[in-house]
Amino acid sequence: FAFVAPPTSTMTKYSTDPENGTKSAKARGSNLRVHFKNTREAAQAVRRMHLRRAVRYLKNVIEKKEIIPFRRFCGGVGRHAQAKQFKATQGRWPKKSCEFLLQLLKNAESNAEFKGLDTDRLVIEHIQVNAAAKMRRRTYRAHGRINPYMSSPCHIEVILAEKEDAVAKTDDNEPAKKKESKKKLKRQKLMNRE
Repeated sequence: FAFVAPPTSTMTKYSTDPENGTKSAKARGSNLRVHFKNTREAAQAVRRMHLRRAVRYLKNVIEKKEIIPFRRFCGGVGRHAQAKQFKATQGRWPKKSCEFLLQLLKNAESNAEFKGLDTDRLVIEHIQVNAAAKMRRRTYRAHGRINPYMSSPCHIEVILAEKEDAVAKTDDNEPAKKKESKKKLKRQKLMNRE
């Protein structure tokens, strides 16, 4: 009698399901040797962007033409003028994180192409970065002591969705009605009474 291991599942669970499974494509990477905090900030920057713009943006970050705004993990992060366009003050150019995200977006785009989706209309619907199990090394300190020297790898998952082109709603030659505040309406009512 030989012990047969149960088949390992090739399908992995994502933290969310796409709104329309037929119009979306997924990609993920596990235990990637890239800093979790930097990758999380880079992922937040490209969330809900069009795929083409996200790829261009990440390439610009690698070339230091655009910046990744650091909002949560921003202790000790320097201030830069480039961050102003994102209504932030602190930012960095995490090269390795951007390279990993570019590879993942390329993979997701290939998956979308394989499913027959229009790659020019893809939007990053969902992107998530989770901290993976830390990897241990050691560093040597004064007086013969040893301290941990840990790395912080991460898991990344991406869902791309094909968005329909926004169609402008046509009005029947009606001018756009300006919204008035309640305060102003009350004042007008009082004036009319007098």
